[in-house]
Amino acid sequence: MSNYYKSNAEIEAVVQGFESCTTPASGFTHHSHLTVAVWYLSHGTTTETVQQMRDGIFRFLDHHQVSHAKYHETLTQFWTRLVRQCLDQLNPNCSLREAVNEVIEAVGNSQVVAEYYTSEQLWSDEARKTWVEPDLKQLKQPAVEKPDDANACAGRGLKY
Repeated sequence: MSNYYKSNAEIEAVVQGFESCTTPASGFTHHSHLTVAVWYLSHGTTTETVQQMRDGIFRFLDHHQVSHAKYHETLTQFWTRLVRQCLDQLNPNCSLREAVNEVIEAVGNSQVVAEYYTSEQLWSDEARKTWVEPDLKQLKQPAVEKPDDANACAGRGLKY
């Protein structure tokens, strides 16, 4: 496993920078998106995480005066679901740091999405506005999440 992060404090700083919009627009990388997704998934369900990511991205775009046209609903949901899939494969006793590092190692290349979608499907107007299922390779069904599991990584119990 690579050590993208050496501490939870580094992860928390990325989340805080995103939420407070203090991270420069150019500084919010694919790895940063994945980091925030793992953080949110460690505190809530996939559905809650998608909403938090959507709200946070719009806030971030507004702060940095970037058009909402940059937002892509299918990409937001795809990456959140793929991160959830990665987390479901990890040892349930792994730490937050280990989980984030493992997720980045597994899906840190943003081109992974091309394994699941053709360009035509992914960049369609419909996919930008609403969730569109992959047309090349399906995502695995997520583990069942219960709302009362929200504070334990939706049942995963990541250690902080």
